[in-house]
Amino acid sequence: MLDILVSQIANGFVLGFIYVLIAVGLSITFGLLGVINFAHGAFFALGAYVGWQLFQLFGWPAVILAPPIVGLIGMAVEVTLIRRLYGKEPLLSLIVTFALALLIEAAIRYVWGADGKPFNPPPFLAGIVEIGPLLITKYRVAVLGATTATLLGLWAFLAWTPYGRILRAGSRDPEMVELLGINLPRVLTAVFGLGCALAAIAGVLAAPLWTVSPSMAANAVMPAFVVVAIGGLGSFRGAVVAGLAVGVVMSLTIQFKAEAAAASMYALMFAIMLLRPRGLFGERWERFE
Repeated sequence: MLDILVSQIANGFVLGFIYVLIAVGLSITFGLLGVINFAHGAFFALGAYVGWQLFQLFGWPAVILAPPIVGLIGMAVEVTLIRRLYGKEPLLSLIVTFALALLIEAAIRYVWGADGKPFNPPPFLAGIVEIGPLLITKYRVAVLGATTATLLGLWAFLAWTPYGRILRAGSRDPEMVELLGINLPRVLTAVFGLGCALAAIAGVLAAPLWTVSPSMAANAVMPAFVVVAIGGLGSFRGAVVAGLAVGVVMSLTIQFKAEAAAASMYALMFAIMLLRPRGLFGERWERFE
């Protein structure tokens, strides 16, 4: 039983870090743009499919190009569509991005079909690692390392670089950022592209673990919203803590009562929101109140 629990907790961390990547992109997009991007899960699925296509054409080394490609697609979407939603009712952005999610999913079905695509891990990551009671695949260990490195790099970018400080300032007082002579529309475009690229990174990493199919979008977007709600809007630390908590809870629930896995994350959100309506590390932002 101890071996099972340790292995499931480790698998929960892997799942949780994937959710964190999706949720962080969703959180910074909402925090700066004020847009509820329901299409975020579709960009996750698109990242998986673009990665799969690059793998089929050029092999595993080319898969690293999938996130930048999806990020550029996201920037084009922001310029042509999302930009028109700024300052409008949140419900409008929810409806428009929901339609965008349906459009992207339909495009995926048209280009790649509705059947699942096999996407095996790289050969050098095949096999299992055994450390005491812990039994985990090499690929899952690699996912832990890749997601940790990505999140640390994003945190350092937001905390220590001039552009990161502009992003954080723009999320609190966009008018002041414009008064300082900074091209805010360009910043918003870059932020939306960054959020889509983070979703694509999660999609590429999740592809060998999940079935690459159009339904990936639906399987990713709701946990991402749950993680953002639990962690608190705009909180990087909250997204990490909440994502890991959701991943572990779902993984343990799958082990003992698989049919209740989805309900478990909603139960966790319900309990947290009763105690902390703004989430674990949420703050009051007058911009949204």
